[in-house]
Amino acid sequence: MKLRKLGTSDIEVSEISLGSWLTYSGGVEREQARACVEAAFEAGINFIDTANVYGQGAAETLLGEVLARRERSSYVLATKVYFPMSGTDRGLSSAQIHKQIDASLERLGTDYVDLYQCHRYDEDTPLEETMQALAEVVSEGKARHIGFSEWPAARISESLALDIAPRWVSSQPQYSMLWRAPEAEVIPLCEREGISQIVWSPLGQGVLSGKYRPGQAPPGDSRAASESMSGFIDRLMSEPVLEAVQRLEPVAREAGLTMVQMALAWVLRQDNVASAIVGASRPEQVRDNAAASGIVLSDDTLAAIDAALGDVVVR
Repeated sequence: MKLRKLGTSDIEVSEISLGSWLTYSGGVEREQARACVEAAFEAGINFIDTANVYGQGAAETLLGEVLARRERSSYVLATKVYFPMSGTDRGLSSAQIHKQIDASLERLGTDYVDLYQCHRYDEDTPLEETMQALAEVVSEGKARHIGFSEWPAARISESLALDIAPRWVSSQPQYSMLWRAPEAEVIPLCEREGISQIVWSPLGQGVLSGKYRPGQAPPGDSRAASESMSGFIDRLMSEPVLEAVQRLEPVAREAGLTMVQMALAWVLRQDNVASAIVGASRPEQVRDNAAASGIVLSDDTLAAIDAALGDVVVR
């Protein structure tokens, strides 16, 4: 497993990281989740990403239990704040940031997180208030560094101009062969500012694995077939997208890779991407994902990918 530096920080994260969005927030049983986390460490993954809202605290609680026996300095832990945790608890106000970091740390069973991220931009809270609160969380030792997820480029620029909090070290956008929107503005801006990408959904919710076939029902054990984990996959299950993904199979075969490894290597071709976050419900998935680290795709393979996907790509 290769490591990459996270922004301007002194943290090195594994190129493949383990997420907990749909899986460990309720979609996967506790022992399965424990097995996946153990497989991740065995494969050299050192970066675990979660959020307070995943299962309304369930993912953080599970990870706290699973990680309790490990030396805290042996892994990099990230969580997030913004989405509603109750009828009144939401957003990035000073009160919420302080309340939610304390709750997250209690569930995670730790004194600090390595990375505290704003899960979305809060249009209802002054940016100055948010940045000041983040500065306080860092100064109190509850977070080593800060990041954001899915912030528009204009808001990123505004926050940098304020110079209130420590510098951002990470951006967490959706990014994959199928979803390339960050390439337009966010990645170029972050490259200039020393902010790394840690990307979510690099496998397009599993669609880029090739397991979903046009005109066929999804496999019974897949995310698309799960009531608890299929909420965001519908738009990726259109016939044109599935047909395009099938055209990737001979490309991967020619490169000597699995579809998953090729998709992860594709996002990691970007120097600005520090890590690709994957979800896993079985240890063997973790191992297959981890095997993508260090793979370099040839120019011919990259061109073949673009030709296969054609106009289903979102830019």
